[in-house]
Amino acid sequence: MLNVFTLANGRLFQEEIENPGALANVRPVWVDLEAPTPEEKTWIAERFGVTIPEDVVDDDLEESARFYEEDNGELHIRSDFLIDDDDTRRNVRVAFILHNKVLFSIHGEDLPVFRLLRLRARRIPALIEDAKDVLLKLYDADAEYSADALEGIYDNLEKVSARVLKEEVNDQAAGQALAAIAKEEDLNGRIRRNVMDTRRALSFMMRSRMLNAEQFEEARQILRDIDSLDSHTAFLFDKINFLMDATVGFININQNKIIKIFSVASVALLPPTLIASIYGMNFQAMPELTWRFGYPFAIGLMIVSIVSPFWYFNRKGWLK
Repeated sequence: MLNVFTLANGRLFQEEIENPGALANVRPVWVDLEAPTPEEKTWIAERFGVTIPEDVVDDDLEESARFYEEDNGELHIRSDFLIDDDDTRRNVRVAFILHNKVLFSIHGEDLPVFRLLRLRARRIPALIEDAKDVLLKLYDADAEYSADALEGIYDNLEKVSARVLKEEVNDQAAGQALAAIAKEEDLNGRIRRNVMDTRRALSFMMRSRMLNAEQFEEARQILRDIDSLDSHTAFLFDKINFLMDATVGFININQNKIIKIFSVASVALLPPTLIASIYGMNFQAMPELTWRFGYPFAIGLMIVSIVSPFWYFNRKGWLK
């Protein structure tokens, strides 16, 4: 899908392009390519002189491969953006190319941050003045989206905390709690990776001197917001670790209760086993061997030897 965005009266207007002729007369500030076809890449190359390579959205981690400037003045930035939905939480790589005051963005799927910017730009006049504003506003919206996701993590962890710390936890409830905690831990890690990547991109833009004074100050404000998000993710990691340890502790307590029951049963069965072993030796000189009440006497003795330990353990509170 190929969308172009033009500025008119301080507002951003979107137009979906379906043929190369529609590109002839537009002067966009932003061209968004969502899962572009080779044909659409050819249209962009012919109209704007921008070549989009096949591996434009790759997984390189080194800064030199993700933030650089070409000899012709093209600025290349590759950043990760968060998607926090009910199905799968993931980071999506987006490639940006700034060429002749036009921003080109290439990504594989639609992103919530992009939808949010499009909505704001249509509703708020003079929000965007040039292509660099588009890029800054995308990073600003990404920081806000990450903050909302962090608030969702905190709310979900509060629910888990209420189940784990305020109720009696059985193994099934503990397993569900561990699954919920692991899910939030994964999202928190993705958010931290996302804000770290945004910080690197903004720092590169500030070092490249591509921003005017107002945009430079806006980038600094976004970096301050990111610093606060970074500390919040660290707090959530601590809370996740605490809940994880508490839940595992309750599982260990439940297992210890089971082991305690087996231990008590083993100890209680030792005396009757000893009695049965003694009277099972069948020595001729054993007095009870020919006694009429020898059998019921041995049975009763074994019963008493079983009941006595349980009564003692219960009195000491060891069966609770």
